[in-house]
Amino acid sequence: MAEESLPSQNANQPRLKLDTLVRLRWLAVAGQTAAVVIVRFWLDFPMPLGFCLGAIALSAWLNLFLKIRYPSSLRLKGRTAALLLAYDVLQLSALLYLTGGLQNPFSILLIVPVMVSATTLDPRLTIALGALVLAAVSVLAVFHLPLPWTGEPISLPLTYVAGVWVALVSGVFFMGNYAFRVAEESRQLAEALAATELVLAREQHLSALDGLAAAAAHELGTPLATIALVTKELQRELPPDSPYAEDVALLRSQSARCRDILSKLTSLSTQTDQHLDRLPISHLIAEVVEPHQGTGVRIEVRLVGKSGPEPVGRRNPAVMYGVGNLLENAVDFAESLVEVSAVWTEDSVSLVIADDGPGFAPDVIDHIGEPYVTTRAPSGVEGEERAGGLGLGFFIAKTLLERSHARVELSNRLSPAHGAIVRIDWPRHAMDREAIKEAAAAEAREREEKGRRPLAAS
Repeated sequence: MAEESLPSQNANQPRLKLDTLVRLRWLAVAGQTAAVVIVRFWLDFPMPLGFCLGAIALSAWLNLFLKIRYPSSLRLKGRTAALLLAYDVLQLSALLYLTGGLQNPFSILLIVPVMVSATTLDPRLTIALGALVLAAVSVLAVFHLPLPWTGEPISLPLTYVAGVWVALVSGVFFMGNYAFRVAEESRQLAEALAATELVLAREQHLSALDGLAAAAAHELGTPLATIALVTKELQRELPPDSPYAEDVALLRSQSARCRDILSKLTSLSTQTDQHLDRLPISHLIAEVVEPHQGTGVRIEVRLVGKSGPEPVGRRNPAVMYGVGNLLENAVDFAESLVEVSAVWTEDSVSLVIADDGPGFAPDVIDHIGEPYVTTRAPSGVEGEERAGGLGLGFFIAKTLLERSHARVELSNRLSPAHGAIVRIDWPRHAMDREAIKEAAAAEAREREEKGRRPLAAS
């Protein structure tokens, strides 16, 4: 019964609560006891009372053991629940063997464990339980004690027993399949609702971050301007050969970069659909790569057009920020090389960012993209401190890219190589949609002008 001794079940499969099985078995114990007592003492039909009550008592003792040994809130793994349901099938089969086999009208109750399994357990376990019921009814059709009856024992025709067998087998199949379908539809609906709630929560979180970004840009504007002014004065005062000249120049350039980043953040929600500039995929990559040149990490860009012209869309600050954030993350953790590859066909556009760093940690790779989940442990010299973040960068980048109909996938390089791989896939119609609309409008205007020229000349 220890759950740790059983193989793990599919994480998406719901688990049956132990208390549910215990309550159902108590109901069965009460019903079986009442039926045996009424048949024996009220109807006065001869029957093996001791064996029947012994089988019922075994179920009662099992329930007491489970109640004392395990908490009622315990949720059973698949095989454990299937074993308990299999016991119920065998216990009821034993009672039916003692009381007439398939001639006993209570034989219909053999369907119940299969229906319980179909609503909660893996289909393979339900099929196995159905096979056990099929074997039980096949044995009970031939081997059983006489049906309790006054006078000469009743022996129903074999044709009738065969009909009961067919009815039970059909009931197991159809009712089990129906219960599984209904439960599966309910599970899918629940998963869809959960996914919708997650998307809404992420959108609300991103909207809140938009406001925080605007507030941060406003609050940091004055100190950044002061830093820029002071560094400018220092740069003017220091001689060119001063050992601090290079550090002051770096400080000034980084303060300017901070102001640019804050300006982009505040413009994401207002400029996404207002820029009319055409931006080929190669220019998009060049713009996001340019700020990271000269950082000590080599960035290699590769463009592969398998079919069709190069994708050309409108400048989208949200897409540029998302790709730029992922590239910056790769540069931060790379040892010496970051590869940026763009591949397009007539149907899709793919952008792959790969680095030679430590890669994504296995314990967080499935959760990256959620708020406040950091990506990778910093690499570098042991003991060296590196500025950390809240884990919002990847969340914002992923959400912005998904708004543009992109799909973001994460993986690590296969051993013995090391490093992280981020793959961004767009449908071609989504990445090139605005350019196609613009070209179609230009062509329509050109045709309209050509149609008007003869009239103007006349």
